[in-house]
Amino acid sequence: MITALAPIVALDNVHLAFGAQEVLDGVNLRLAKRERLVVLGQSGGGKSTLLRLILGILKPAAGSVQFNGLELVGMGRRRLNTVRQRIGMVYQGGALISSLKVRDNLALPLEELTTKSASEIDEIVGHKLELVGMADARDKMPDELSGGMRKRVALARGIIMDPELILYDEPSAGLDPVTSTLIDQLIISLSERIGATSIIVTHEMESAFRIATRMAMLYQGRIIADDKPEAFKHHSNPVVAQFISGDIHGPLSENLPHDLT
Repeated sequence: MITALAPIVALDNVHLAFGAQEVLDGVNLRLAKRERLVVLGQSGGGKSTLLRLILGILKPAAGSVQFNGLELVGMGRRRLNTVRQRIGMVYQGGALISSLKVRDNLALPLEELTTKSASEIDEIVGHKLELVGMADARDKMPDELSGGMRKRVALARGIIMDPELILYDEPSAGLDPVTSTLIDQLIISLSERIGATSIIVTHEMESAFRIATRMAMLYQGRIIADDKPEAFKHHSNPVVAQFISGDIHGPLSENLPHDLT
């Protein structure tokens, strides 16, 4: 497993269950600054749960979750909200507020969490929209945007506070291949331009290999593989190999109807 001397994110022996369903069963993970980690795994396997733990939205039943050396488990709400300002989140559907213009969607965190003037906020919003090629959309409403345009606006909002860490939950889900590639390239470009670290949850294998500097596979509540993308293409673990290839035959297909396998 790849480790770093000064991780920006550190999860140690993290356990979490929802009722009788154990979602995370002793997860250990380290993330170095400026890495782009893609987390792979089956639907409902705990990938998005990891992101919520790092944001402090969820608390583990046991274990440690640290951001830049700060323990998030048990941290008070006020201090946790301050830490969250250093973490950007890009949600699967964009999560734009439908009643607000694009400009106001991006401006909202700056208005609520900083003392910047209206002119300063306008300048920051304009710059972030330019970075994702959406400067002309500042006065549009979310329902006037295509799916790909909403994703790009969501990317701009995710970096509005100049975060050290950006979390992406299925950033290219539901997009056509060309738009998906554009979003992937924007994720890479933004991470390099602002020097941010990224964790990307995705089912899209082409996107995963395009974006990742490192990959981790979550299966049955544990990280079963953690390596460079090239190593994943020829991984010896049969679960990883089947997931990457999409082959219907293998350990991931044990619960499928026999006539499908």
